[in-house]
Amino acid sequence: MKKLITENDVLNLIKSGLTELVVGKDYVISPLALDRIKQNKIRIVSQSSAATESMALANTKIAIGSDHTGVNAKKVLFDHLKKKGFDVIDLGTFTEDAVDYPDIAFNVANRVKIGEVGFGIILDATGIPSCITANKIPGIRAATCYNEFSARSSREHNNANVLVMGAKALGDETLKSVADVWLSSKFLGDRHQRRLDKIKAIEEKYLKS
Repeated sequence: MKKLITENDVLNLIKSGLTELVVGKDYVISPLALDRIKQNKIRIVSQSSAATESMALANTKIAIGSDHTGVNAKKVLFDHLKKKGFDVIDLGTFTEDAVDYPDIAFNVANRVKIGEVGFGIILDATGIPSCITANKIPGIRAATCYNEFSARSSREHNNANVLVMGAKALGDETLKSVADVWLSSKFLGDRHQRRLDKIKAIEEKYLKS
């Protein structure tokens, strides 16, 4: 039996902030739904393609690190991501003894910079100081995310390659949810690439001075 995708289905997708519609071979999209899809530039993805992308994503290596304020949250995230099939490297710290966040942030972001890992995740109390540190490395686009919307936007619009979160600002379930959305979202390119090119030009201007 064919499953009909209606205009309301697409509207609910848009309200949730998603930009992709996953359909199977037995799905039928109504004309009104197709209009909404075109108007809002929703990408239609087959279930088989989505599964392939998920497998490729699971093979992406991730570096994770935290200062002493995020040790427990890091353990929660590390275990969560490992269960989902990700290859995760824990760069510390491993105790609640005080450490300096710039050391951890640099270590994680630098692994991304040199291509040892595809993405980095950093935790500190608020998610702000480590983000500032990571963004000092040319080519790093670190984003402090505090909900699913900011996580999705930082990947789709800004092509962020390092996720930074506040262990004292977010609960464990929110941390996991934000990380899941961030890792499953993809850069949309187009006008967003033009804006990133302008950011890169600013960065290069000061690297030369």
